Amino acid sequence: MAFIKSFPKTSNKSPYPRWEEVKLDPEEEQEAEFRARMRNIEIMKQCMEDAMRIFNEKNLKRYQTDLISVSIALFEKRASHEIFWKESKAKEKFDLNA
Repeated sequence: MAFIKSFPKTSNKSPYPRWEEVKLDPEEEQEAEFRARMRNIEIMKQCMEDAMRIFNEKNLKRYQTDLISVSIALFEKRASHEIFWKESKAKEKFDLNA
């Protein structure tokens, strides 16, 4: 499914912006998804390390399920979603054409 994002484009002729749609090519969309996936893996690893650090500092028993639960909670707070990367790529493409 193609990713499409609209951006306002101002002109000297009107005080109101004209909205332009930017569509990502399949390759651009796959690149954004890949970047998001790699970043999310990196973030999840950091979250697991942080969860282990929290368990150690608080002298908690490190049951694997508890560790993963804390890691996931941290990940949900930090993770960048694919949509962010796609919107960033669309904005970059829009700015190049502006």
